[in-house]
Amino acid sequence: MIGFLTGEVLFSDGNESIIQTTSGVGYQVFYNKVLVEGTSAAVYIAHIIKEDSETLFGFSSLRAKKLFEMLLTVKGIGPKSAYNLISNLGVNEIINAVNLEAKATLTKVPGLGTKGAAQIVLDLAGKIDRVKMYSDSTKVVRGGLAPSAKIDFTTIEETPYIEEVVSVGSINQHEIMNDTLMACKELGFKEDKIIPIAQKILGANLITKPEQLIHLVLKEL
Repeated sequence: MIGFLTGEVLFSDGNESIIQTTSGVGYQVFYNKVLVEGTSAAVYIAHIIKEDSETLFGFSSLRAKKLFEMLLTVKGIGPKSAYNLISNLGVNEIINAVNLEAKATLTKVPGLGTKGAAQIVLDLAGKIDRVKMYSDSTKVVRGGLAPSAKIDFTTIEETPYIEEVVSVGSINQHEIMNDTLMACKELGFKEDKIIPIAQKILGANLITKPEQLIHLVLKEL
């Protein structure tokens, strides 16, 4: 079972990403964030195996991955529905909705009806707070692993907390990209127009703040 991937981002569009590990294998992952192509990234993975297929779902934190796995225990909730919930609401809002029995919050997610929301509340009441024991820090590697970084990939599934691995002086371009994407979408621009422009600008310039990238992207839109 794959629980974690790190490597070079070959492709990313906010729906799926392809990450090539040092072994040369490229893994296609459903991932709800845009990663900067050509940079290094690390993603927690939920590996779903069925008789006729294998699917990888990516998460930026161990807490999100564990919530996904907990949602799969709910009657009638499959991998795509669980991932859609986390992508649309986020971890904290789902936890609060279950604890407060706020079914209306859950039904804001496309494809989830009142019956499904009620089942989530029923099945996860008194359990969902357990995911808070896992780290919610974003797992991102920029510019390669730090020389002193050591990760035991064989125990990643059981490790409740793993510190973020960051090269000294590096910049989180993935977060800058996603902040820019959200800002431009709020202004009415389409995602498929924003991403290639932002990718090109990040590849040619030293961008340290979302505001810089937003300004440059808007000039070309």
